[in-house]
Amino acid sequence: MTEETRLGRIEISPAAVATIAGQAVLECYGVVGISSRGLAEVLHCDRRHQGVKVRLQDGAIIIDIYVIMEYGVRIMTVARNVMERVKFTVEKALGVSVEQVNVHVQGLRVSNADEWAN
Repeated sequence: MTEETRLGRIEISPAAVATIAGQAVLECYGVVGISSRGLAEVLHCDRRHQGVKVRLQDGAIIIDIYVIMEYGVRIMTVARNVMERVKFTVEKALGVSVEQVNVHVQGLRVSNADEWAN
């Protein structure tokens, strides 16, 4: 993303957007982690951006997030909260509209195995 002003040019890399989005995701209730998108991508990407893909399409920002959620949460509710939080956080930080936030649930994790044994 680039913006020209009378003082110069402002460039925001997709990696910067991914960092902001990734931090917002980790603050959401029910999310225990961000998942890798696949082994090939993990080998060629910065670990801070693992599991967050930012695309610019026709001037719109589209963010794909791959998460692992806590077992027992309402997946649809948590996913919707992730979408809203990421959209709000990125738009607030950048002052640019986010067109889509897509949440891909890659797995569930049980925090306390003893709790589910009863």
